[in-house]
Amino acid sequence: MLDDVLIQQLAAELQQSKNARVAVEHFSKRYPQMTIEDGYRVGRAWVALQVQSGAKVIGHKIGLTSRAMQISSQIDEPDYGTLLDYMRYDCTPGQVLDIPLTQFIAPRVEVELAFILKAPLQGPNGTVEQVLDATDYITPAIEIIDSRIEQFDRHTKVMRKVFDTISDNAANAGIVIGGKRVAPRAVDRAWCGAILHQNGAVEETGLAAGVQGDPAIGIAWLANKLAPWGETLQAGHVVLAGSFTRPVAAKQGDLFEADYGPLGTLKFRFV
Repeated sequence: MLDDVLIQQLAAELQQSKNARVAVEHFSKRYPQMTIEDGYRVGRAWVALQVQSGAKVIGHKIGLTSRAMQISSQIDEPDYGTLLDYMRYDCTPGQVLDIPLTQFIAPRVEVELAFILKAPLQGPNGTVEQVLDATDYITPAIEIIDSRIEQFDRHTKVMRKVFDTISDNAANAGIVIGGKRVAPRAVDRAWCGAILHQNGAVEETGLAAGVQGDPAIGIAWLANKLAPWGETLQAGHVVLAGSFTRPVAAKQGDLFEADYGPLGTLKFRFV
């Protein structure tokens, strides 16, 4: 386990990376003794630095929800990170939202569903039914993931390990919210799907069933994982349930359209 001084040092590196828009080298390479718990400690320390600078926590994200991603990351469960207010972009139906590329290092786009809570949700024994009771509505959402820690090592080209991803706030950097709002029991969550267009071409399609069969399962899992840290999902919080498409890299000028069918369409452009 890494000591508290080093945890704060690594959090400061992430902050510098964010500000300078230059990714740092893998923590796991420099500190091979690093554990998953260390990763969450670093991520929490970095979020604390953000809050000290005036940011506000608005929710959480869940990542690595597919079995294929878990196997590739050599873990047997998802990971999670924290959403902050400056990461949120609200998309108005029928309009194209402009997102400044200068807010990111190497952004990639993922298609998800967001659960907006109306009541607190606390583990350690949270269930899907409790999640549905605590949810005000579900709405389409895009997660913008980024790499404040290099995705691939600059020397060896080796992909970063899960310890690095978790340290890096589970790679979260932005969230686009918009589309229709539906009650959690008024829709077949597993069959909610989307078509992701990039510059007019279909890049990805997927169903929310890819998120553990039901995205609500991940929300219950998250509430239970937060409990040992003394944390609770709060009313009003946004919870991203996990991507059901692969990440799609974005560059300046790219126009994205995420068509969720009856749940609406999100259109946004990196400028």
